[in-house]
Amino acid sequence: MKLTVKNMVERTNKCILIITGLAIFMMIVFQYVCHGTNCRISGPRGFLQDEAVDIFPTPDPHYVKKYYFPVLDLERTVDFDIKGEDVIVFLHIQKTGGTTFGRHLVQNVKLEVPCECKPGQKKCTCYRPNRKETWLFSRFSTGWSCGLHADWTELINCVPGVLNKKETKIRTSRKFYYITMLRDPVSRYLSEWRHVQRGATWKTSLHMCDGRTPTPDELPSCYEGNDWSGCTLQQFMDCPFNLANNRQVRMLADLSLVGCYNMSFITERKRAQILLESAKKNLKDMAFFGLTEFQRKTQYLFERTFHLQFIKPFIQFNSTRASGVETDNETIHRIEELNDLDVQLYDYAKDLFQQRFQYKRQLERMERRIRNQEEHHQQKIPEELPREEMEEQGRVPTEDYMSHIEKW
Repeated sequence: MKLTVKNMVERTNKCILIITGLAIFMMIVFQYVCHGTNCRISGPRGFLQDEAVDIFPTPDPHYVKKYYFPVLDLERTVDFDIKGEDVIVFLHIQKTGGTTFGRHLVQNVKLEVPCECKPGQKKCTCYRPNRKETWLFSRFSTGWSCGLHADWTELINCVPGVLNKKETKIRTSRKFYYITMLRDPVSRYLSEWRHVQRGATWKTSLHMCDGRTPTPDELPSCYEGNDWSGCTLQQFMDCPFNLANNRQVRMLADLSLVGCYNMSFITERKRAQILLESAKKNLKDMAFFGLTEFQRKTQYLFERTFHLQFIKPFIQFNSTRASGVETDNETIHRIEELNDLDVQLYDYAKDLFQQRFQYKRQLERMERRIRNQEEHHQQKIPEELPREEMEEQGRVPTEDYMSHIEKW
């Protein structure tokens, strides 16, 4: 009997030790993830929004993750210093909603010194609050300074020099935060076809890579004459040189890795593999990217990433020129084949985007819960003081005294 009791006591002690150890471990992890109300994994601080004005969607509790992303890939809070040397660089991919998002950046951000946009002018002046230097590199602030719809390869080699020239000084301490927008590949492709059908060409794009532009043999044209207006969808799909094919992967990848536009540099299969992996890496490493199909979530993630708030909420437009195109399943399948790399990239991007949104929302709920607990604790402190102590003091403790108790 004594042995049985002894064994039970030993088991109980072991259970207590295990539970205590787990509790200490969880407290350490919790302090690492969110110290007080500020998240510290890779970002300098959390971003709380009043529950009364929470206009953002609730994360889907049934969402099934497709890819594994470590916390460092999900946490994208940056300490954007608009008064320092930080610059946001917007990589604008055609027909991804970039024009709308670009206008949000210059007209809809709550700033100490708002961008100055004059009627009739395409560009706005976006100066820092403390000096006349730009904090935003985009179509609507600096224009197409690196070429029309410059891609990642062009921007990464061009932006520093352009800003040095504009500001007439060489700076090596700038931090560049690249951002972009992506869109469902089929919808984007159809939208580009409709745009080209109306006369758009983007033929003044430079496509600069490794210090030179591509030769006509490397980048043949799909049409003769000034533009390709009136082309049918079938004609658009039949051109093997059409830059609309896998445009999002090409514009996000480092083209230097595959010999730029020289198709004989490596095999087609190897080229496709390298471009896709490069585009995924560059997208993941960007400070922020949004998805056209999720406007409110895009707004939410941008605000939490840069600690900049928009004045008016984003609007989701489901009726677009692409949505008005009637296509059969065979045509959609053909478009997906032509944009196979973009389809894979978008699948990857969409999963990363949704995981980042869920991660941020969960952190906010945790921070809000901690804040509510602290407020509740502060309200309960006067009631928990011993009656004897209250009688000895002969008065209710002052706020200063209460603050000392809280610190202790």
